[in-house]
Amino acid sequence: MRYMLLMNAPYGSGDYDVAAWRPEELTAHIAFMRDLNKDLTTTGEFIGGEGLAPPSQARIVDVGTDGAPIVTDGPFAETKEFLAGFWIVEVESPERAYEIAARISGAPGPGGAPTHIKVEVRQVLSAPPAEM
Repeated sequence: MRYMLLMNAPYGSGDYDVAAWRPEELTAHIAFMRDLNKDLTTTGEFIGGEGLAPPSQARIVDVGTDGAPIVTDGPFAETKEFLAGFWIVEVESPERAYEIAARISGAPGPGGAPTHIKVEVRQVLSAPPAEM
């Protein structure tokens, strides 16, 4: 089963304002994430994953009447969290996906303490077979 693990960081509270972290704290956090990806690759569970730019750099895209993209910087729903990164893993059970998500939530932050970032776990579904 494939699962997407969505790392949702607090927005506007400063709890995950990595720009305010000391350089060694950010380095430790990134090293933790790299080690996690390496471990999941070794077990054959890692499909992919990336960190994401902050919401201020996100854009909303719609299609115009001529088919050209219409790009805006909003509107954004009022939210207390934003998507900071994601993983796609292939595991034998939902419980294994939960274990990996808990490990992500325990990534080190300021002072080396766990960040306790919430991780949403959602199964990746496949499209039904195309009819012939």
